[in-house]
Amino acid sequence: MSRITTRRTFVRDASMLLAATQAGPWLSLASAAESEAVIVDTAAGKIRGFRNGEIRTFKGIPYGETTTGKNRFMPPVKKTPWTGTRDAMSFGPSSPQPGTPAGSPGNAEDCLVLNVFTPGAGDTRKRPVMVWLHGGGFRNGSGSTPILDGSSLAQTQDVVVVTLNHRLNVFGFTFLAPAIGSDFAESGAVGMMDLVVALEWVRDNIGQFGGDPGLVTIFGQSGGGRKVATLMAMPSAKGLFHRAIIESGAVLRLTTPEDGQRQTEMLLAELGLKPNQARDLQNVPMERLVAASAVVNDKFVMREPGMTENSPTVGGKVIPSHPWDPSGPALSAAIPLLIGYARTEETWYDRPTPKTLALDEAGLRKRSTERLGGNPDRMIEAFRKAHPEATPWDLWILIASEHPRGAYARETAKRKAAQAGAPVYLYRFDWETPELGGHMRSPHTIEIQFVFNNIKIAGPLISKRPDAYALAEKVSASWAAFARTGNPNIPQLPKWPVYSAATRDTMLFNNDIRVEKDPDRGPRVAMDELLKLA
Repeated sequence: MSRITTRRTFVRDASMLLAATQAGPWLSLASAAESEAVIVDTAAGKIRGFRNGEIRTFKGIPYGETTTGKNRFMPPVKKTPWTGTRDAMSFGPSSPQPGTPAGSPGNAEDCLVLNVFTPGAGDTRKRPVMVWLHGGGFRNGSGSTPILDGSSLAQTQDVVVVTLNHRLNVFGFTFLAPAIGSDFAESGAVGMMDLVVALEWVRDNIGQFGGDPGLVTIFGQSGGGRKVATLMAMPSAKGLFHRAIIESGAVLRLTTPEDGQRQTEMLLAELGLKPNQARDLQNVPMERLVAASAVVNDKFVMREPGMTENSPTVGGKVIPSHPWDPSGPALSAAIPLLIGYARTEETWYDRPTPKTLALDEAGLRKRSTERLGGNPDRMIEAFRKAHPEATPWDLWILIASEHPRGAYARETAKRKAAQAGAPVYLYRFDWETPELGGHMRSPHTIEIQFVFNNIKIAGPLISKRPDAYALAEKVSASWAAFARTGNPNIPQLPKWPVYSAATRDTMLFNNDIRVEKDPDRGPRVAMDELLKLA
């Protein structure tokens, strides 16, 4: 039983934060209010968070030791216990990265921190635990942005929500083994090792926060989804989670040792270092290292469709092989999976403007050729036949959204189903945002505000839409049901069948929620053939 004490105090989140999905400021859900301090014992020592309404919030809890100096590029070390009571009232730093994510604190290498949002620290109930892994590829992002405030999800679904920060980009994924030797054998994956240590913290401590360490779901969007997919293939993560949700982040393959070595060589050259000076990377100032890494990322040519910069390197003890190629990882065959994507993901990257919306047939063919390689005519015609009313811009967005994000989500679901070890459920998010004149439609990141049930802070137009609130209640309840039981079916939804290659049942989330078998079959077949997935 944990030891909990409370006293009246005033807790104020002093910063006005920028929501990840809009350009306007708002106050954190647990901010600027008279709150009650809450003290919890953890394995490393006491921490002081605060209660705001029904939710107890603990921010910036360290789960690992510093990753600076001689610890740069090295495996993480669990936090050394402290004496006294440590404040957990404000977010900790995010990993160093180009720019600072909207709404997150400053960047610092010492970034192994996590946040807990819970309805019941200190009580005897054991709730499902939902551990969010943030997006931004493996290069950017933060678990401390406003739209990821877990208060609403925790309160409405009676779950414990954990968000976290870890090492990214050059700090988390620089492959140094060939240049330095065995001491740095796993440097190309230490950012993923951070996540394992965070999950070990959850296992060892979450019971003190009203969570069940035997009922942990890892979920994430975009790069966070890639991290979920990768953890499912990591031996060190086995047993630390029991459900997995991949949102717009399916990944089949990661960086090979050969490509990891090429990137390191380019980084050394950019910094004016010789190959035998690779160890000096531990002494390069943080800002200079970030800048050099950004230059290398811009120059490096990706070999895989959809591959992102600074992806983890495979082939070592941490990530022995590509996570989902040629098949699903056997060590997580018994883990239920929920996976999906947004219908028009690409509008997040290729923003609709008067110029782009006026794309003509020649422009469509040019863009498709550059994206797909070779002759794009068959692909264009497959999408045009399925969507005869679509403009060239519409077709381009649909093609780019499927290549490869949508296709890889379906392929991951197919490979998971083939294991026959645990169910997999596939969704597509079709709800269209009214922001930016409605032309964004269903962009990358659209579902996050619904999953976290944070519509009131999602944007000036979305926050006024009753249909958005109604959909968020259903989506967040479905995600929580999956975390609780491994099955996302709830009374408010049509029956959601388990996915199989035979039926390809897909839940389409919109105001009119429905299940469709093999939606857009013609484009799906054409894209699978192009990506050699058929």
